[in-house]
Amino acid sequence: MGIKIDRRILKTKEAIFQSFASLISEKDFEDITINEIADRANVNRGTVYFHYRDKYDLLNKCIEENLNKMISVTTITHANGETFDLIQSSFLPVISYFEENHRLYASMLSNKGIPAFRDRMLEIVTSHIKLHINMDGDNKNYSKELTTQFMASAFVGVIEWWILNNMPQSPNDVADQLWGLLKRNQVIN
Repeated sequence: MGIKIDRRILKTKEAIFQSFASLISEKDFEDITINEIADRANVNRGTVYFHYRDKYDLLNKCIEENLNKMISVTTITHANGETFDLIQSSFLPVISYFEENHRLYASMLSNKGIPAFRDRMLEIVTSHIKLHINMDGDNKNYSKELTTQFMASAFVGVIEWWILNNMPQSPNDVADQLWGLLKRNQVIN
């Protein structure tokens, strides 16, 4: 059985994350201080430092947690414990997840002090595309690495454009069009 984490610790970490996310939407990352994070989370500085080395550690944990949540909506676990990725049907939940968390993702993508967010998102998307890319048919003469990088960059670029332009199309439209482009170009099985 796993280790049970005290609910107070979870609530404190959530308050710190929410405080941090709120501040990122208001100012550049470099201008945010631990004092501001602590004040907004209604905890003292020592509590923030107890959980995170510094604001960079908090940023990295925030990035990982949010991108892991994005990935978790693409995976279903059967009753027998087996997991499988839902390719086409996972597009809408992922894009809906971005819509639900629009404020945070817009802040992370547009904040000058956080290039690591886009880089990490690209890295995660690249690894998932690499697992599912179809290198048969028209793609057989192309490098798998090059094709994977192309598609991952396109996907992340579309998501970034969509979020930073206040989501001009519905999540359904974006999911359908992205899936259609991938299918049309025989990138996925």
